[in-house]
Amino acid sequence: MRNSLAHNTLKGFFISILFFSFFGMAEINLDTQIDSALRSILPEIKSWKFSEAPQNYLPETLYEYINGAAEIYLAYDFKELIVGQYEKPDQGASITIEIYDMGSGKNSFGIYSAERFPDSKFISIGNQGYLEEDVLNFIVGKYYIKLLCFDCNEKSEESLKLFSLEIANRVKDKETLPQILTLFPKAGLIQNSEKYILHNFMGYSFLHNGYVANYRLEDLEFDCFFIEGKSGEEALRMLKQYLDAKSRDSFQKIPQGYHLRDRYYHNIYLARIENYICGVMKIKDGSEEVGKRYLGQLTTSLEK
Repeated sequence: MRNSLAHNTLKGFFISILFFSFFGMAEINLDTQIDSALRSILPEIKSWKFSEAPQNYLPETLYEYINGAAEIYLAYDFKELIVGQYEKPDQGASITIEIYDMGSGKNSFGIYSAERFPDSKFISIGNQGYLEEDVLNFIVGKYYIKLLCFDCNEKSEESLKLFSLEIANRVKDKETLPQILTLFPKAGLIQNSEKYILHNFMGYSFLHNGYVANYRLEDLEFDCFFIEGKSGEEALRMLKQYLDAKSRDSFQKIPQGYHLRDRYYHNIYLARIENYICGVMKIKDGSEEVGKRYLGQLTTSLEK
C-alpha cells in the first residue's frame, strides 16, 4: 500500500508530528489545561491515556504546529485546531489526534478533498473517511480529523477506528457532504475526485466557491465544475469578469452559453444558471462534442 505520509509530504500538506515525545510524561489534570469547545470532542478510551495536555492552535499560531503547510488550511478559513496525544504504556503504542475546526462543512470537505486520493481505501466514518497504513483521516460536520498511530502494529486499524467512531459520536451537528456534488454527471466520473475550492478558483481572485470533478472517457481526461454565487447577480458578475479577462477572439457565444479556447485548459464550455456558473474544461481539440454534451448535462441538472 502506498505510504500516505510520503505522499502528503510531496503534496505539501503533510503535518509533521514525529517530534513529540511520548515518554516520561506524568499524569496531568487535563480539565484545567485548555479552554476550548474542541476539548469535548477528544475521546476518552479505556486503557488509553493522555501522554500530555492537549494543545490548541488558532489561525495566528497554526504555523507553530504545521509550519510550511498552514497556508492551505488558512485558505479554507481555518478556525481552530486541538491536538491530543495518547499512549498505551503496556504496549508502547501511541496515537496523535488532530481535530481541525474549519468553520463549515463545505470548508472541512475542501481541505479534506485537497489531501485525499481517489484510490485511497475509503471507509464508512463520519461524512467520509479513508484509511492508509497507520493513518485515518475523516470529516464530520465542520471538523476535519486526522489520526496517526505509532507502534500499534497489527492493532493499528482497530485502534484508529475505535478512536474515530468515538470522535464522530461526540460531534452533534454532523451535516452531510455538499449536496451539489450529486449534480455531477456520473458517466466517466472518477470516484472521489471531487474537490471544493473556496478562493481563487481557476487562479482568479474573483472566482470563489468552486466545485470540480475529474473525468475520464477512454483516452480523454477533462473536468466538470460548478461555481456558486450568493445570488444570480453575483454569478453573472463573476462570469462577466471572467470573460473580460479573456481576449475577445478567444471565446464565442453558443446556444448553451460560451465556448472558450484557453492555453492551459484547452476548450472550455460554460454557462450561468441562476446563481451558478457551470462548465467543462480541458477538452482537447477533436472532442468538442463531449464538452457540449457535458455542459448540457450540467445545465439540465441545475435547472431541475
